[in-house]
Amino acid sequence: MAVACGERLLDVHADPDHHRAVYTLAGDPDDVEDAARELARAAVASLDLRGHDGRHPRIGVVDVVPFVPFPPPGAPGAPEPLGAGDLARAVGARDRFAAWASDELELPCFLYGPLADGSSRTLPEIRRQAFTSLAPDTGPPRPHPTAGASAVGARPVLIAYNLWVQGADVTFVRRLAASLRGPGVRTLGLDLAQGIQLSCNLIDPFDVGPAQLYDAAAAVLESVGARVAGAELVGLLPAAVLGAIPERRWGELGLSADRTVESRLAAATGQTAPPAGA
Repeated sequence: MAVACGERLLDVHADPDHHRAVYTLAGDPDDVEDAARELARAAVASLDLRGHDGRHPRIGVVDVVPFVPFPPPGAPGAPEPLGAGDLARAVGARDRFAAWASDELELPCFLYGPLADGSSRTLPEIRRQAFTSLAPDTGPPRPHPTAGASAVGARPVLIAYNLWVQGADVTFVRRLAASLRGPGVRTLGLDLAQGIQLSCNLIDPFDVGPAQLYDAAAAVLESVGARVAGAELVGLLPAAVLGAIPERRWGELGLSADRTVESRLAAATGQTAPPAGA
């Protein structure tokens, strides 16, 4: 699949337990749109959802396609929240991709982020409501026979971040996940072949980032004699988020300077990446 993305591909994270791959694409917006279409075309041609047995929620082989403005507004420092204008180009890319995927691949698409009627929809809402109380925004009214459907979004930067837990069972970790969940944090407790995992999306990583999430989870686990056994960044993160964390903690948190979007973009173009947070 990666070859379909061409030079816009910065990172691939694949996991057999989740049975899922996360592709990070960045660069010129038109080129990114082209790469996303080629990746989707390859996935629909090659994959069959009927044989999927991963633990991560999914609605299709091209499960989620988010378009994200980058760099985040105001970075470095304390960014202002994104407004509708900041997301306008991402919304256009989202809508073009959904129309193309429906016409070209016969793939039903559900939109999330700002909608044309002035409302907004989240990815969790699509996961709960797709094909029940919520019809696709584009494409056929029923799932593609082998590819299912796709959630196509326009959103700010988020960080996908997992913690491995030792000394607590999945029931406790699911309660922990619920206690940590909030407007800026989405969480799941998963029982995987490799162990018990607290799987997180940090929706506003400038407010609640990897260090804050790690410390909050560790404090609860330590109170019952359990611990965080390891941390895993899924994909990449903005340099401004990494730079706000003391470098001495990067290893403990599963982070490094070469896992920023900026460092990968610099490597792809032969430039020197600015220091994290600069």
